[in-house]
Amino acid sequence: MKREDLRNIAIIAHVDHGKTTLVDEMLKQGGAFRENQIVAERVMDNNDIERERGITILAKNTSVCYNDVKINIIDTPGHADFGGEVERVLSMVDGVLLLVDAAEGAMPQTRFVLSKALEMKHKIIIVVNKIDKPDARLDEIGDEVLELLLDLDAEEEQLESPVLFCSGRAGTASLSQYEAGTDLKPLFDTILDYIDPPEIEEEGPLQMLISSIDYNEYVGRIGIGRIQRGTAKVNQNVTVCNHRDENKLIKNAKLVSLLQIEGLQRVPTEEAKAGDIVWISGIDGITIGDTICDPEKVEALPFTKISEPTVEMTFAVNDSPFAGKEGKFVTSRQLRERLFKETLKDVSLRVEETENTDAFRVAGRGEMHLSILIENMRREGYELSVSTPRVLFKTDANGMKLEPVERLVIDVPEDCVSSVMEKMGTRKAEMLDMHPQGSRMKLEFLIPSRGLFGYKSEFLTDTKGEGIMSSVFDSYQPYKGEIPRRNTGSLVSFETGEAVTYGLFNAQERGQLFIGAGTPVYEGMVVGASPKAEDLVVNVCKKKHLTNTRASGSDDALRLVPPRRLSLEDSLEFLADDELLEITPENIRIRKQILNNALRAKTRAKEK
Repeated sequence: MKREDLRNIAIIAHVDHGKTTLVDEMLKQGGAFRENQIVAERVMDNNDIERERGITILAKNTSVCYNDVKINIIDTPGHADFGGEVERVLSMVDGVLLLVDAAEGAMPQTRFVLSKALEMKHKIIIVVNKIDKPDARLDEIGDEVLELLLDLDAEEEQLESPVLFCSGRAGTASLSQYEAGTDLKPLFDTILDYIDPPEIEEEGPLQMLISSIDYNEYVGRIGIGRIQRGTAKVNQNVTVCNHRDENKLIKNAKLVSLLQIEGLQRVPTEEAKAGDIVWISGIDGITIGDTICDPEKVEALPFTKISEPTVEMTFAVNDSPFAGKEGKFVTSRQLRERLFKETLKDVSLRVEETENTDAFRVAGRGEMHLSILIENMRREGYELSVSTPRVLFKTDANGMKLEPVERLVIDVPEDCVSSVMEKMGTRKAEMLDMHPQGSRMKLEFLIPSRGLFGYKSEFLTDTKGEGIMSSVFDSYQPYKGEIPRRNTGSLVSFETGEAVTYGLFNAQERGQLFIGAGTPVYEGMVVGASPKAEDLVVNVCKKKHLTNTRASGSDDALRLVPPRRLSLEDSLEFLADDELLEITPENIRIRKQILNNALRAKTRAKEK
């Protein structure tokens, strides 16, 4: 039986191709807001970090009503590091809107999310977005997407997917690139005509797969999923089982509450039918991949295999001289609870305990994946120290060492190509493709994940800020050999105290500073970058000594070069293997693992 009054779709695309902006307009034209209601831009990005960075991190659900049909829409992240969110939610839908930027075309994450949708045999509607951009390439984009579909072994029906031309910002859609649309009606009509209604068993016993988890301080964990069979009712007795873990104890529970999405609101409902996407609470310890069943017929549903993490870092208790001054949560017990709580929501994250009770190994899909977790913890009041990112190696059946390799797409002005090629060569990258796009050049490489560590800031310098780079995990390949991590050293503080102008003035001649006057420092803290390969110890707390013949103000005023302020990502990129990043709610500091300068010099001499 089919539910003609319902469609479940996900919007997938590369980062910054306009998914969330298009959803805004679908909500407005679908009647989710009053006519005079003031609505924030990118209303779906309701998390502070998402708003600041202009990216979607967590998949969000919403719905619109069009011609008496409810369309459930899931807005997914575009960044490769949050691909686990995309993989999970695709199991809740029957079709996808594939957004492609009219200028950039198909990018690495487009390939990744499209391959997942094709694996699940979903129907695809291709939406060429941002057609009002001055550099839009409307004649070429259709062919690029077709080539990508052929490359990913799409079925014949998927190759004949409908193509629409949209401007998410203007809220228009058209079936032809030569005719401007006036509203999104063609898009809504295509969704109703082309995406299949959910195939359901309304009469059978309840069966529902949990694809996502939310958390609420009042009701605890909330499971989100689509009802595959039967009907769910408030206060109904259910059984929880799991397909992936056959040994997991089957437990009985009760559905305390049942919510459905209408627009942006979660609305309580007494019952929901097969095909509906619902929120359920009242089941203790519910997790992603669990199946909610009728106690009379316990059958677990299979769950999508989530791609494995490729990068790990060590999260440890902050033990610097400034530890405990700013954070609310500083102990290893609090750190452990917070990290394991994160794994309940984020299926792509792995947390393992180490021999040291104060340190934990945390593995994720990339540097950004882990940096978002660090930023969230910092804002919540946690203090911690993190190590430099490391890739996770594997060993194959023949004992060969394998490492993760990324597919990297770079878009740069033509005059910057040579410097990019040179850097790619030293980082063991293999070129796949190179072709011009107007006055710019598009390059595609396979590069070890290690080769991308610390490259972003170099890349922006080499391309004068005009380059665009994005990557997605491709495969595990044989180890490519040593890659130089960093060709600069650190300026390390000589003593504990407060940085003063005189000391900083002398230190800035040795390299680029990260701190200004009045900043508290401690011995072993990194205060700048040295242009030479080795570390330099500098005394930024040094004051000018006064004599009987010279007053403090008799010399010329000392002029300091403005310091380079490092963001969290910049700091992670800069970290050397013998350094840690100290994270507190107020500050991010780079420090040496061994703080004592003499002890550090002895250790280095022994290693040599």
